[in-house]
Amino acid sequence: MINHPFLRIAPGCLVLVLVLSACSDGGGNPSDQIGPNPKLPQQSEYLFPPMHLASVTGWKQGEKPSVPQGLQIQALATGLEHPRSVYVLPNGDVLVIQSKAPPAPAPRRPKDIVMALVEAMATSAGSGGDDKPSNKITLLRDTNGDGTPDLRTTFLENLHSPFGVALVNNDLYVANTDAIVRYPYHEGDTRITAPGQVLTLLPGGPIDHHWTKSLVASKDGSLLYVGVGSNSNVMENGLEAEKNRAAIWEVDRATGRSRIFAGGLRNPNGLTFEPQTNVLWAVVNERDELGPDLVPDYLTSVKDGGFYGWPYSYYGQHVDPRVMPQRPDLVEKAIVPDYALSSHVAPLGLAFYTGTNLPLQYRGGAFIGEHGSWNRSKLNGYKVVFVPFKDGRPDGAAQDVVTGFLGPDDEARGRPVGLAVDRSGALLIADDVGNTVWRLSASSQQASQ
Repeated sequence: MINHPFLRIAPGCLVLVLVLSACSDGGGNPSDQIGPNPKLPQQSEYLFPPMHLASVTGWKQGEKPSVPQGLQIQALATGLEHPRSVYVLPNGDVLVIQSKAPPAPAPRRPKDIVMALVEAMATSAGSGGDDKPSNKITLLRDTNGDGTPDLRTTFLENLHSPFGVALVNNDLYVANTDAIVRYPYHEGDTRITAPGQVLTLLPGGPIDHHWTKSLVASKDGSLLYVGVGSNSNVMENGLEAEKNRAAIWEVDRATGRSRIFAGGLRNPNGLTFEPQTNVLWAVVNERDELGPDLVPDYLTSVKDGGFYGWPYSYYGQHVDPRVMPQRPDLVEKAIVPDYALSSHVAPLGLAFYTGTNLPLQYRGGAFIGEHGSWNRSKLNGYKVVFVPFKDGRPDGAAQDVVTGFLGPDDEARGRPVGLAVDRSGALLIADDVGNTVWRLSASSQQASQ
């Protein structure tokens, strides 16, 4: 145990405890903030935010996540280098996008220095793969359909913090942190060596706070949608640093021309179209440092031209007083999200389930990968949840489906990120600090009936 007036470091956890006001409150019941009408407590103010980061230990031999009765989970691939997202090609091949954050400028403010120190200490220990290059895509091929890949190749490499992937005809698009790049692809390819062509540049460095760029193509393939997160928590890096950020872009695939499809989305990820209505949905990471139960991250449909509040307000018209100058004209337009997931769960993956492998109760609903909290005393997230849908809308309470990413002492065995459904109907889960892709399926044919 290390004790310091500013920092307490214990086995299995890291907590920053210097705050302006008392922070003994570890937060309320997360279930009170799940659904269309979350409870929103009063705001708190901090000199330093309370920090509780799960130290990374990885998965020991024989360990794996926990799943409900009727389901089973196994590792599709291990020994990866920070798998952040997964994408299934039409022939069943699985692309695993492995990525590290781009280099960040040195922090200047005391708060940023301390936070960067604690985060580095939490993520370095036991994560396995931090000394490897990452920033590449691996292809997995299962030739006999037994759920175990027979072939594993380096599909693309030397990428720049990639995250989103979309295939349209013979064009494979990769959303790096600073550009959407197009590569030629033909069914059955196991490696791409041709140089990529930049379709459109995206906001990147030198500050690149939210660097993941989620990507999805429209049903007809003519348009691409890409999520561009904010460059700060609540605009503390200035307005210019947020130009064209905290938004979802619509990009014309033929010309590369782009426009802001929707704004005020602090960090939109998991972009995907709901299959029944063909409406675009996303999961969004909301702001920090207002307390353990503010602000709930959320799942929402995304309206063309819509504004969702960041940075001026949250969850509709709840004003954030830290942001100056205030913009009541924009707050008035702020759209209330569809479905809260509770505070600080950090959702990064979203997949609607249309397969037939998993039990009937999952058909048509949304699986969400929650990467997990860092700024509340009681950890939140670190799991895959399921939200039932009916007629294209959320319909019922979120259910825990894949858990066990946290060990008994709050250490992180893994942290789920991107999700995809494979050709057999199993759910694939990218686990970035466990360096594994997990495959969730029915435990028997009877379970999927």
